[in-house]
Amino acid sequence: MAEAHSAVAFSFTVTPEGVDFDLNHEALWAVWGSGVRSWKKRYAQFRNNLINHAYPMPLATWMFFMSIVLALVLADTDNWITRWALWIEKWPLIRSIADPWDHYVSSLLFGAMLCLAFIAIIRYTLKALLTYQGWMYDARGKMPLRTKLWVLLVKCLVSRTPLLYSYQASLPKLPVPPLSGTVRRYLQSVKPLMPEEKHNRMREIANEFENGIGKKLQRYLTLKSWWATNYVSDWWEEYVYLRGRAPLMVNSNYYGVDAVFIHPTTVQVARAANVIYTFLSFRRLQDREELKPIQLNKTVPLCSWQYERQFNTTRIPGVETDQLVHYKDSKHVCVYHKGRYYKVYVHYKGRLLLPCELEVSLQKILDDESEPVEGEEKLAAMTAGDRIPWAKARKQHFSKGVNKTSLDAVEKAAFFVSLDEEEHGFDPRQALKKDIGALDKFGRTCLHGKGYDRWFDKSFSLIIFKNGKIGFNAEHSWADAPIMAHLWEFSCDNDVLRLGYREDGHCKGEPEMVPPNPIRLQWDLSPECIEVIHNSLDVAEKLLNDVDLHLMMHDAYGKGLMKKCKTSPDAFIQMALQLAYYRDAGRVCLTYEAAMTRLFRGGRTETVRSCTVESTNFVKAMEDKSKTTSERIALFREATEIHQKGYRNAMTGRGIDRHLFCLYVVSKYLGIESPFLKEVLSEPWRLSTSQTPHQQTDQLDLAKNPELISAGGGFGPVADDGYGVSYIIAGEDCLFFHISCKNSCTTTDARRFGRTITKALADIKDLFNTS
Repeated sequence: MAEAHSAVAFSFTVTPEGVDFDLNHEALWAVWGSGVRSWKKRYAQFRNNLINHAYPMPLATWMFFMSIVLALVLADTDNWITRWALWIEKWPLIRSIADPWDHYVSSLLFGAMLCLAFIAIIRYTLKALLTYQGWMYDARGKMPLRTKLWVLLVKCLVSRTPLLYSYQASLPKLPVPPLSGTVRRYLQSVKPLMPEEKHNRMREIANEFENGIGKKLQRYLTLKSWWATNYVSDWWEEYVYLRGRAPLMVNSNYYGVDAVFIHPTTVQVARAANVIYTFLSFRRLQDREELKPIQLNKTVPLCSWQYERQFNTTRIPGVETDQLVHYKDSKHVCVYHKGRYYKVYVHYKGRLLLPCELEVSLQKILDDESEPVEGEEKLAAMTAGDRIPWAKARKQHFSKGVNKTSLDAVEKAAFFVSLDEEEHGFDPRQALKKDIGALDKFGRTCLHGKGYDRWFDKSFSLIIFKNGKIGFNAEHSWADAPIMAHLWEFSCDNDVLRLGYREDGHCKGEPEMVPPNPIRLQWDLSPECIEVIHNSLDVAEKLLNDVDLHLMMHDAYGKGLMKKCKTSPDAFIQMALQLAYYRDAGRVCLTYEAAMTRLFRGGRTETVRSCTVESTNFVKAMEDKSKTTSERIALFREATEIHQKGYRNAMTGRGIDRHLFCLYVVSKYLGIESPFLKEVLSEPWRLSTSQTPHQQTDQLDLAKNPELISAGGGFGPVADDGYGVSYIIAGEDCLFFHISCKNSCTTTDARRFGRTITKALADIKDLFNTS
């Protein structure tokens, strides 16, 4: 089924009667439409580049400035503007122009120069203002006068209608923090984790590093920060992600799940069509830069760089290092169903297909009864296994012929879509009583599936379950979770509230054209290639079978109570996690919490070390029966304040771990061994945590539509004997936790840890209820 469109617009044959031309009008229309679309995109990019380079001055203001200068010159007034314009008129090139055009050219040129100077002044003023982060350290409550003045100045300089990348040139660079401060903060962070004797030894080698080779490494790193857009991000992407040779599945990729309190349709292809359409609408807004950049407190802009590679992007395996390849455009998605691959056109005859038209195309895939060829069903297992075998197999078996054509269709797709044969999700009214594992299964299948039904190299794979529930699996190297969360939030709002479904569950509307048929991708897989597929699947199955994942909904209370306690919800949860781990393991551990550094251009993440001296004092006090409630509350508040300070430090470029990581990279380039850096970077993160952002924009109003609360997403365990915990503050009265660990570890258990977290949250609540 699903025959391909002719790739030739016209052909000819020579006959005894002459030359016979055969025109394929449909192909000609496709070529014409593709060309028109390409030129529209180029024009839009050119226009946006002009607007961004002129930002924050509108193009109309340019014309106003130049007109004023020209009018003053023509009026023959005597002022500094006309004198400068007449001086420019004496330039040899301008002087060669005939009168009166030399007046016009010199006046317009000087007007443009005035505009450029004005833009430079505003941009550098805004950049200088954005380097100030003191507002983050202000105490809650009344805003200090200096912060009010700062906010007023920033709001005066930012535009009300910026494009997605308008603020990029005004964002400051990530500063390299002083070496002494980083070493001091590091030693303080490991104090509760080490016996005094070991900590003293660590202090000695740290001081030796700071006063010795560390100074040289710091100078090289400072030099890099002067010319690099961001001194961390390129090395972080390369050495943490792309050079990793371990499987992406579980180890690197992360997942997200559907909103659990709503089930808009049970028709699989209808849900797939609506969501694909909303994703592509989001891509169109990205391409046109019509997405409004996210601003903290509706004032401070965040870096939008990570959006660039969200679509049309694939991670290409290599023997030594992988490569991220981003394609300028893609008019199709790749769909996987029952072991077969399809190229599905989403843009046809000059426009994006409507949801009802996409549903027609996808239904043809479900109606197809053909069987996958040998090796096809589990082909994607190579993207789930070790990188080196996949890199070699790709070069050997997919570099020519039909395999190359089909692989190109997968890798050049806007994104990957998996139409699963299983049903997932749960009824919130019944599942917690009858099927406590429903959410766990939901999370697991989004994290790894069967090990061969997701293309783990794509920027993300959209998963549509048989009952209409959805999820996604995202590759991590191109961007961090907030970018996918933004897309997910946009999709949730538009899918349910704007597009909607008919009463029978199908997409609204009637097709305005017959959409192109899906194209079944063809494969010719040799026995050697099939052996690589099976070997990769063995690796993937061992990995996914070792995952213990628990997706827990906590609805006893949410951020509403936390705010009443006058505490940051994130710090509140982090203290609960510290208490839970202490009770679970009998000790505290090195804890990782991800914080963004997108206040700076090209920023990604920094580590917040949540285990502190103060948090340790609090959790020990909770287990000490001699401590009173007031003492425990005082220690809790002290611990949350220190945690918030650490979080702010991380966001403002004063973190610990990215600085030390980059110093380590410099040492490797110079061939220098540092015992201090080696020991720091070898410490295991037994508790790795992250908060999934929610309501990044004002598009989704959960007060009006609480049923659209997302359950967030999660990731696999980082340490063999530790936990990975992702959480989302989903509303005033609801939290979700995604807890992962390894079955092979005898000391960890995801559900047990979930129960311990619930108990810790209840005990902290009781502190304030009884105080």
